[in-house]
Amino acid sequence: MGSLLSAAQRADLYDAENRWAADDDFFLTFINERPASRVLDLGCGTGRLTLALARAGHVMTGIDPHPGSLAAARAKPGADLATWIEGTSTDLGCDDSFDAVLMTSHVAQAIIDDHRWSRTLADVRRVLVPGGRLVFDSRDPLARVWERWTPATTRNEFTLPDGTKLHLWIDSAPHEAGLVKITEHRLFADGSREMEDAVLAFRSEQQLRKDLGEAGLHVDAVFGGWSGEPVGQGAGELIIVAHR
Repeated sequence: MGSLLSAAQRADLYDAENRWAADDDFFLTFINERPASRVLDLGCGTGRLTLALARAGHVMTGIDPHPGSLAAARAKPGADLATWIEGTSTDLGCDDSFDAVLMTSHVAQAIIDDHRWSRTLADVRRVLVPGGRLVFDSRDPLARVWERWTPATTRNEFTLPDGTKLHLWIDSAPHEAGLVKITEHRLFADGSREMEDAVLAFRSEQQLRKDLGEAGLHVDAVFGGWSGEPVGQGAGELIIVAHR
């Protein structure tokens, strides 16, 4: 059964749920350390950070497998400053080359298949120039943040640009080893409702370091929060900085 929301409405809801925040500031500052970089935003979504980096003078490519998200990105002001690709890392060309690769908004956790995850890291290494940097975020499983994803703590109300109103909340539960199932509940003004399930991978710092090493990527730092806190402090994150 399809969603009650159109592709455009789903993109609008994504933007409503995901406003500019401390993580965006972190990634923007990180990339700005090297002006006019060629940057790949892998899993760019609706292009919020891609476009901010393009406005900052970087040569941006955004890639995402969801056509609705890319349509929303292409419709935003300044979209002509970036290159947009529908697909995943496997769709990058042999001649593509970047100074930096981003995976933000916990995109890494949405890649739950171990083979696909290894392939993604191999693709990242392939397109990075020597010394090129990878930075991404993944929630620390030791923080057990999913235990706080309950209807009581996540309930919210949104009005989309077309006037559609809906209430939204989330619940979660362990799925398999290292995986957590997330269910988003949506209740519309007319009483109709729908649910959407997703599964996220929670990889430990040790596992991420191992995976990166096997892909030929060298870890430079791992932070626990958006102000550079050590792992175990801050926001319960594993923010990985690595290089080829």
